[in-house]
Amino acid sequence: MKVVNTKEELNEQLTEWRHEGDHIALVPTMGNLHAGHISLIELARENAERVVVSIFVNPTQFGEDEDFEQYPRTLEKDTRRLKTISADLIFVPSIETIYPFGLEYATTVSVPRITENLCGKSRPGHFDGVTSVVARLFGIVRPDVAVFGQKDYQQQLAIRHMALDLNLPIKIISGETVRDDDGLALSSRNQYLDDDERAKAPLLYETLSEVGDGLQSGARNFAELETESADKLAAAGFAVDYFAIRRAQNLEIPNRDCDELVILVAAKLGNARLIDNIVVTI
Repeated sequence: MKVVNTKEELNEQLTEWRHEGDHIALVPTMGNLHAGHISLIELARENAERVVVSIFVNPTQFGEDEDFEQYPRTLEKDTRRLKTISADLIFVPSIETIYPFGLEYATTVSVPRITENLCGKSRPGHFDGVTSVVARLFGIVRPDVAVFGQKDYQQQLAIRHMALDLNLPIKIISGETVRDDDGLALSSRNQYLDDDERAKAPLLYETLSEVGDGLQSGARNFAELETESADKLAAAGFAVDYFAIRRAQNLEIPNRDCDELVILVAAKLGNARLIDNIVVTI
C-alpha cells in the first residue's frame, strides 16, 4: 500500500493501474477511520480491482462556528489500519493541492434544491463545500467507482445528482450505515460524547425505527409523527435540528401515496452533532 501527497505521485500510480486494465474505486474520507469507513472500503473492493482512499479534512464544508480545528486528525493510526485491509493507496493531499488558487478564489460546485433543506438549511454553505471538494477529487483521481455512506443520506444524494447532471462517468455506490451494538450510527463525532450522552444517543435510532414501523403499519400523518418524535428527543436532552419524513429519491415532502420514504434526524447532544436516517419502502 502506498501513501501519496501530490497529484503527480497519484497519477503515476493510477496510470500504471489503468495500463493493466484495472478499474479504480475511490472512497473519500476525512480520516479518523472507524468500522463504517472500513465497510465502505470493503464495498469498493467488491466493485473495482484497485481502491484509493483519500484523507482530507475539507475546510470549505465547515461553518465559522463548527469544529474544523478540533476535528480529529489521526493519520498515523489511519495508515496503520488501512495497511491491514484491502486499500491499495492513500491519497493525503494538502489544502494547496485541492485548492490551488486558494480558498478565496476556489470554484464552487452547487447542487440546488436537494441541498437547501434539512442539514443545508442549518449549515449554510456546507453542501457547496462537500460537492466542490468531491468534484475536485473526482477530477484528480478519475475513478470508475466512488463509494459513500448512507448515514450522510443528503450528502450522497447530492453527489449522485451532481455526477449525473455533469455527466461524470463514475458509478456512485452507497454503503449501508454501520451501527454500534445499541444502534448508534458510527461517526467520528461520537467521541465528543461523554458517558451520559453516549448512553442517551441510541434513542435517535430507536425513534427512527419506531416511526418506520408506524409507516409500515399505515400511519400517514407525517407532520404529527415528526412533531411527536422531535418532542420525544427534546425531552430526553437532545437539541433537535430536524426530524423529517421525506421522499427517498429527492427529499421532497411526500404525499400519502409515496411508497419509498426516508426518515432523517439531526440533533445535538452535548458537543456532538449527530445525524441518522432509515429508508422505508411501503
